[in-house]
Amino acid sequence: MNVSADSYAVRLERDGWCVMQRAVEATVMRQIDADLEPRFAATPLCQGPFYGERTRRFGSLLLRSPGIEKLAMHPQVLAVAERMLLPWCERIALNLTQAIEIHPGALPQLPHRDQDMWQGPKGGLEYLVNVMWPLTIFTRENGGTRLWTGSNLDQDVPVLPEDDAVVPGLWPGDALIFLGSTLHGGGGNVSARPRRGIVISYCLGWLKPFELQWLVYPPQVARHFSPELAALVGYAQHRPNLGNVEGQCPSILLRDEVPDLLPAVDALRPDQAEGAELYVRSQLGELG
Repeated sequence: MNVSADSYAVRLERDGWCVMQRAVEATVMRQIDADLEPRFAATPLCQGPFYGERTRRFGSLLLRSPGIEKLAMHPQVLAVAERMLLPWCERIALNLTQAIEIHPGALPQLPHRDQDMWQGPKGGLEYLVNVMWPLTIFTRENGGTRLWTGSNLDQDVPVLPEDDAVVPGLWPGDALIFLGSTLHGGGGNVSARPRRGIVISYCLGWLKPFELQWLVYPPQVARHFSPELAALVGYAQHRPNLGNVEGQCPSILLRDEVPDLLPAVDALRPDQAEGAELYVRSQLGELG
């Protein structure tokens, strides 16, 4: 389906969610599911009512299956995320990769907005874009994701009627995209089989991510990523000068040899660089 990133962004702004059908081939998802099968089998059930005590979750997915990079770096998904987030940052960042398996008997998850993990002002900006990639068919019966259409437009309302929730039917290869401001939650599983999916989310580049990417993917791991993926997981500065190492872009840590002594190097936005240059010239003029 050839739908522009702008069209998806319009739907997100209006409804808080949209579905990108057949975003990848179903065979990609089947291979990822096979790669993750041992981890699903070995991971203990979650503890606590929010994560769900009949649910399994684990992260660090870029280490678990080569196919995850195809999802995280999906060009059209990235384009949609950037349209929603770049008004409030210079670059987006990977917030989370997590596999979720909801078992039969699981209760519906508490409705929530993912942006609430950050205690900043709400309603004037978006913090986060989520993408749910189903590994199994998603239905209302097996715990498909519940969403409250338009809940992104009035974020002061903490709870909405359960009957108003929508559960999109999804197939492996589809991508359910929803905003961090959208009220949502995993569904209760009243079927006989587990429901599996993968959440990959993107946040403003200046935020602390949900999954601490630099620890999950330390330099000895990230140096094997493509430059674009390494930047997405955090090996890039967010201008001006945010997230540096000794005043340098943290991508320097991905080199085979890292100098012990480094000069701090400006990493400014163009407008800031111009302003700094004009200020230096003015000072030199006064001295002259």
